[in-house]
Amino acid sequence: MTVSVSSRLLTVLRTFSHRTPLQTLSEISRRSGLPLTTTHRLVNELLHGGALEREADGRYRIGLWLWEIAALAPRGLGLREVAMPFLEDVYEATRQHAQLAVLDGCDAVFVERISGRSAVHVVTRVGGRLPLHLTGVGQVLLAHADPELQEHVIAGPLRRYTRYTVADGEQLRRRLADIRRDGYVISSRAIEEISLSVAAPVYGADDRVVAAVSTVVPYGQQDPLTLVPLIKAAARGVSRVLGAPSATGLPKSDCRTSIVWQPS
Repeated sequence: MTVSVSSRLLTVLRTFSHRTPLQTLSEISRRSGLPLTTTHRLVNELLHGGALEREADGRYRIGLWLWEIAALAPRGLGLREVAMPFLEDVYEATRQHAQLAVLDGCDAVFVERISGRSAVHVVTRVGGRLPLHLTGVGQVLLAHADPELQEHVIAGPLRRYTRYTVADGEQLRRRLADIRRDGYVISSRAIEEISLSVAAPVYGADDRVVAAVSTVVPYGQQDPLTLVPLIKAAARGVSRVLGAPSATGLPKSDCRTSIVWQPS
């Protein structure tokens, strides 16, 4: 099977991550599985196109042009700008973490996070991703995803991070049903035993879930149920700006008269 040039270019770009933001040519070649001569040619093409930049020491990093392109993603910058005032409200109320995530495959991708200096440690970062079963936002997104995706994730394997991780398929199925019934989830100590998250769904103009918001706070310092109204109000606020009929009070047939979100 012939591998296209575009596929190889993407393979090179995928070697970069938050763990490998700077790489030498040899490291890119090794991680991509491409010959060094091929890697050299592809890297030069990406360099000249602005997708990569070269440091003074000869190592490469992702270029600013890719950030400009990524900002055009409708579930990225535009959604972030709509959600930011409500995330700020969550942060002001908790002085911990306020997060926004979207669905991508079997992962939750974090498109924004506001954190305080003394906030509890989290493993998430803007642009990072985590398996859907693992986080509050992921479980919210999965609960409202296509049934085929739900069954795929439930079938596993479900990686366990702590003894509190929902790593059993039937337990996860019940959790998803509870989320659809209650409109929120409390995910306690699933990734680290020092924290818990409270998350709720964000609806778009067609009343489908397009994102999830959450806060992450230290475990044991307050009753997480007291955070539920805050998170549900933030999610409802974002949904209202996006024109979700369920958040604006309009019937679904009147979607055409509701606010239409235009990505920036």
